[in-house]
Amino acid sequence: MSPNTITKRRPGKTMQARRLRRAGTLDEHDLCNALRNRHLNGYKFARQVPLGPYIVDFLCREHRLVIELDGYQHADSKADLQRTEWLNANGYSVLRFWNHEFGRDRASVLDTILATLTGALTDGADNDRFHPSQTGQ
Repeated sequence: MSPNTITKRRPGKTMQARRLRRAGTLDEHDLCNALRNRHLNGYKFARQVPLGPYIVDFLCREHRLVIELDGYQHADSKADLQRTEWLNANGYSVLRFWNHEFGRDRASVLDTILATLTGALTDGADNDRFHPSQTGQ
């Protein structure tokens, strides 16, 4: 799939993303407030963004970083593994957190996001959380 195809709008995906924005969890809304308007060291994020066949929770387009805030229904999910592999293969790094992590330790979550954006977290040492791009972008 070419880079132009990845961001090309898919029928129904924009409406689905809008529904997801309205129906998000309290933790997703709180993380959105922490990331919106370049509050996190000037980095710009978009929420519920269609990418190829998927909709990602948060995206920093400039650094091709996807942030996912997941509930326990995602634990050991094969579909999430396939989604992460697809995103990695198409030049996106994925950083995952559990919903409750942001509520319990907001500073740690934001520090981890910043470490990823600044290049301090690069090797995927925490394989359950960080999945770097396979294309090196």
